[in-house]
Amino acid sequence: MDKLTVFIMLTGLAVLLQACVLAAMYFTMRKSGERMEALAAEVKTKVLPTVEQAQAMLTEIRPKLEIIAGNLEETTTAVRGQVLRGDAAVNDVVDRARLQVIRADELLSRTLDRVEQTSDMVHKTVISPVRQLSGLMQGITVGLEFLFSGRGRRNGGGREQRRPVPQDEMFI
Repeated sequence: MDKLTVFIMLTGLAVLLQACVLAAMYFTMRKSGERMEALAAEVKTKVLPTVEQAQAMLTEIRPKLEIIAGNLEETTTAVRGQVLRGDAAVNDVVDRARLQVIRADELLSRTLDRVEQTSDMVHKTVISPVRQLSGLMQGITVGLEFLFSGRGRRNGGGREQRRPVPQDEMFI
């Protein structure tokens, strides 16, 4: 056998081997295709109805969701307005309370000043003259006692005997 025959036989064998590999690939692909078709059919029968139901449900629920979203927006706007009004009312109450505290402080300060002025005035116009009058009355009383008690009676020790001035008559 010459070289050319061996080369042709090897080439034929390689082509035959290649044809077998291609045939095996064809059968494997065909089997895989059948499995894919079966899987696609199963998906169509099981998943597509669920997807269609979900789409129908979303189509049915969408208007309700839009209404809920609109209501939520209106509620949020209303609550925000109420909070702003409440904040304004609280600020107003705090400002008024602050003003009332200031007024009460001023009133108390004026009242204490007037009490102090009145106390000073009472002291000057009542207590001082009463003390002076009390002192004058004590002087007159001592003088009259001196005159009516025997005008300078002397004790054995050479001193005059004076009658003590009662302390109960003093006014303070």
